[in-house]
Amino acid sequence: MLTKRIIPCLDIKNGRTVKGVNFVDLRDAGDPVELAQRYAREGADELVFLDISATEEERKTLADLVKRVAEKVNIPFTVGGGISTVDDVSKLLYNGADKISINSSAVKNPDLINQLVAKFGSQCIVVAIDAKKVNDTWKVHLVGGKVPTDFDLFEWAKEVELRGAGEILFTSMDHDGTKNGFANEALASLSDILNIPIIASGGAGEMIHFADTFTKGKADAALAASVFHFKEIEISDLKKYLVEQNIPMRI
Repeated sequence: MLTKRIIPCLDIKNGRTVKGVNFVDLRDAGDPVELAQRYAREGADELVFLDISATEEERKTLADLVKRVAEKVNIPFTVGGGISTVDDVSKLLYNGADKISINSSAVKNPDLINQLVAKFGSQCIVVAIDAKKVNDTWKVHLVGGKVPTDFDLFEWAKEVELRGAGEILFTSMDHDGTKNGFANEALASLSDILNIPIIASGGAGEMIHFADTFTKGKADAALAASVFHFKEIEISDLKKYLVEQNIPMRI
């Protein structure tokens, strides 16, 4: 059985790590490079860096930050935010990123997924999907959750897979920052229709939430931010707990 992954997420704004609730009310959480080093030491399996205002502000992800992280961290990391061209991806991978994540640009130009997969391979192309329930239907949102679309979460996720993406990062906007648990029903439904790994995001507050998303939600990886940033949950303790729950982990 494949081991499950624990992935701290560092949302970046103006070069600092920030964290909010339901995508708003951001507060400072520290220097991203220092946090990345700490998580690598504590046993994180991967890291995700999201420049959360890059798309909204129409600028590119901070390539120099990627380079600084790559020099200090020895675990895989994914970078997203403001990525819309093959050249963007080339620069980030050259600077040391292992994978890149696209979100709004993929919805606006689905062929971008095909182009990136053809150029770099599916293993390093992650498509992030931010969605929330609207009239009992999961709808995809863009630009850091600020722009609603008519895209159905499950239809879009399937299209993303068919276009060759290697992984999906699904964030429930309704659960983000609430610490009430992941959107396991939606995650399980995604797992039922997809054959590529799914990263669960939004809602981690207690260790049991991670166990639930791996069992009930059928997620392949669990991503969280504030519980790690503010040391509410230690990654080493979390992994020990999950192993005790018979969930396969890399220790």
